[in-house]
Amino acid sequence: QVQLVESGGGLVQPGGSLRLSCAASGIIFSIYAMGWYRQAPGKQRELVAAITSRGTTNYADSVKGRFIIFRDNGKNTVYLQMNSLKPEDTAVYYCKIDYSPASTGAIRVYWGQGTQVTVSS
Repeated sequence: QVQLVESGGGLVQPGGSLRLSCAASGIIFSIYAMGWYRQAPGKQRELVAAITSRGTTNYADSVKGRFIIFRDNGKNTVYLQMNSLKPEDTAVYYCKIDYSPASTGAIRVYWGQGTQVTVSS
């Protein structure tokens, strides 16, 4: 079993900042990619940012220059620092990990439950 504990969401005014965190625990041998996705009402879930185990990052164009993803491999935790937030960033943010539960076998995907981010004055 794997658990992902997300935290850091909430209500913030436009231009403000929030930091999301997602801590993974359970039967995990290795975590490869970790990422954040979001889903706004009536829209499809989309990638916000992702980071590999080596630190290579990928961002959605809409958040480049405003959001920063980083991870602490020793704590199996990924963070999303969100700056200069806009109302259009309002969504449920989900953490996702690509991991393996053992030294051999297929890579698995696990999603967190999501945390609400609301940007409004």
